[in-house]
Amino acid sequence: MIRILVVDDDFRVSHIHCDYASRVADFEVVGRASTVAETLDAVRTLHPDLLLLDIFLPDGSGLDVLRQLSSDEGGARPDAIMITADRDITSVRTAMKLGAVGYLVKPFGAGDLAERLTAYRELQHRVDALGLAPRTDQADVDALFSAARPPAVPRVPAKGHSAPTLALLHQVLRTASEALSAAQAAELTGVSRATAQRYLSYLVREGMVRLELRYGTTGRPEHRYRIVH
Repeated sequence: MIRILVVDDDFRVSHIHCDYASRVADFEVVGRASTVAETLDAVRTLHPDLLLLDIFLPDGSGLDVLRQLSSDEGGARPDAIMITADRDITSVRTAMKLGAVGYLVKPFGAGDLAERLTAYRELQHRVDALGLAPRTDQADVDALFSAARPPAVPRVPAKGHSAPTLALLHQVLRTASEALSAAQAAELTGVSRATAQRYLSYLVREGMVRLELRYGTTGRPEHRYRIVH
């Protein structure tokens, strides 16, 4: 499980973000903080893997958190996805320089956050898969940088389809080790089976997903979906 610390000074917003994150497979929220001081204490006691980090905090900035964690010696620094209403390009550039792995502008929905989290999860899986090899090749490097980005799907899909939900289902298939049924995709993303079926059919029509038929001993063949690389 990837351990998340949610940092936001608005209790209601923090609760919503915890709910969003807890819906994504392989993630668990281990704590919440609302100030710079609370965040630094929580990092040292809870040892999260990932911060969902607001920039505007009562006693400073989420960017101050990143600076402080970078200067700490001996402690394992968690990764951070900035979760903020700050659209200032200077803040974006600073967050990148301080090592943030993502930047999500408020307000956003569950699908937007899930898209970033699943991309982050794939990145961690790919890093783990490389193991302790002392060297890597260009293909492995390209795969790592690709995994850190959300999937390239239409930002304005056909009428009646949500772009974040479409990206989420595409990402789940992209990270799956085998073809998935609509029911499995629904369970992994938190959408209903009917919604998963409709979006998967759309991705098949767009040529981004391949439909496979799995035949059993009796009855209709099961529909399975696999990403087109």
